[in-house]
Amino acid sequence: MKSIDLDSYCKQFTDKKIKSVIVLKGTELLGEWFDSGKDSIGPLYSCTKSILSALIGIAIDKQLISSVDQPITDFLEHPPEISDSLGKITIEHLLTMTPGFDWPDFDKPYKAFKAAEDPVQFVFKQPLISDPGMAFAYNSGGSHLLSVILTRATGRSALSFAKDYLFGPLGFQAARWMERAGVNEGGTGLYLYGKDLAKVGSLFVQNGCCEDRQLLSTGWVEESTRLHHRGLLQYEPPIYGGYGYHWWHSPESHNGQCDCFFAFGHGGQYLLAAPQHELVIVVRKQITKRNDAIWSRRLIFEHIIPACLGKTASE
Repeated sequence: MKSIDLDSYCKQFTDKKIKSVIVLKGTELLGEWFDSGKDSIGPLYSCTKSILSALIGIAIDKQLISSVDQPITDFLEHPPEISDSLGKITIEHLLTMTPGFDWPDFDKPYKAFKAAEDPVQFVFKQPLISDPGMAFAYNSGGSHLLSVILTRATGRSALSFAKDYLFGPLGFQAARWMERAGVNEGGTGLYLYGKDLAKVGSLFVQNGCCEDRQLLSTGWVEESTRLHHRGLLQYEPPIYGGYGYHWWHSPESHNGQCDCFFAFGHGGQYLLAAPQHELVIVVRKQITKRNDAIWSRRLIFEHIIPACLGKTASE
């Protein structure tokens, strides 16, 4: 796989408000570019969700959570009158964004959820309008429930758990994660250096192994990143994809280049992994309009991946 001269894209990066780009093959650096000249810590926005998914996997590997089939009512206090309905919702339903809550498109209840005195009960007050597992609705409230579940299962915040079992072993420089009442926000709020985010991608393309240490089971890597629901594969512009366990899934037929999965954050933040090629790409972008995230996607699929693989972009 070829190295890539990212400096040659400098004007394009600047015009499109790209802040940084990192490209790896496994753990080998193929190219990097930073608007400030060096890496810096910054917000992941909803890329946080994919990191949380990995932590859920580690908790399951360590038998702190029995499986993704465990009902959420095993961990969360809930109104008794809806206990039967909530008892049908599993951890897997939260991971695949299919619990069945009425949660309008593109996380519209998010601001009200953030302002709620009790975020868990706010989620539970939303009507259940479909059977669990049936309908996809992007729901940061459900992601927060996962963080609460992780905290209840491990007796520690997501950040504390991550420092011991993911961030520490991967050698992260630093990490910050917004929290309330001892629970880190599940849908967003994590701040990392770009190079540390890329290390998570490297871990996944290496089947959960880092320097001969298995941090995450191969089974979890495969199961969490495969397609579980069509999600937003039909959305235009094609910023998103299908959905796994808090990872987006994009087959070659969707993107024109290769099978891959990715973490995606508001405004065009990407951590993309293409295991077949051991390719890892991090793109961070200044927040502008929501659909401006297409510029990050085009950079990845029309320029970076073709340059690395010696292919011609088909889009």
